[in-house]
Amino acid sequence: MQNSPTNSTRKIQSGNLILVGMMGSGKTTMGRILARHLNKVFVDSDEEIQFRTGVTIPHIFDVEGEPGFRQRETDALAALVVRNDLVLATGGGAVLAPENRAMMSENGIVIYLKANVHDLWLRTRNDRNRPLLQTGNVHAKLAELLQQRNALYQQVADIVMPTGRQSVHALMLKLVNEIELYRKNNQ
Repeated sequence: MQNSPTNSTRKIQSGNLILVGMMGSGKTTMGRILARHLNKVFVDSDEEIQFRTGVTIPHIFDVEGEPGFRQRETDALAALVVRNDLVLATGGGAVLAPENRAMMSENGIVIYLKANVHDLWLRTRNDRNRPLLQTGNVHAKLAELLQQRNALYQQVADIVMPTGRQSVHALMLKLVNEIELYRKNNQ
C-alpha cells in the first residue's frame, strides 16, 4: 500500500502500531509483548468495547446482532486511533468497514498477522467467546471468513507478517525489525 507523504507522516509520527488479522492470529498476544518491548501502551479493541458496554462480546451479538457490534467497533476504533504510542489489537472483522480501514491506515503502521486456517483452527476451536465460531464446523467457518477478509487485510497492511510456528518472542523481534525498516523507508 503506497501512502502519500502526509499520510505516511501521521502514520509514523503517531507511534501507533495497529494489528489486524483473523481471530486466533495472535494479535492480542503479540500486541502485549510488542507494547512491552517498545514501551508503548497496549489496547485490545474488543476489550475496550467490553469495558465501554459492561457486557461481553457474545452478549452484544445476542442483543444487537453483528451490525450492532460492528457499529460499537467503529466507535471504539475512532476513539483509540487518535491516541499516540499505542499498540492496538483490532477485532478480526474490524477491516470489514471502509471507514475502519481508512482510520487505521491514516493513524498508524498497520501490521497484518497472517496465519493459515489450520493454525487458526487449533487456536480457536474450543473458544466459546467468539460468536462467529459457534457453529458445527469451525474449520470451514474460519476458511470462509479468511477468504472474505484476506484481501481487506492485505489492502490496509503496511507490513504483512506470517505468524507460522515460531515462538512469540522470535516473531516479535522479526516484527520490530520490519517496523524499523518501514519507518526508515517512509520518512
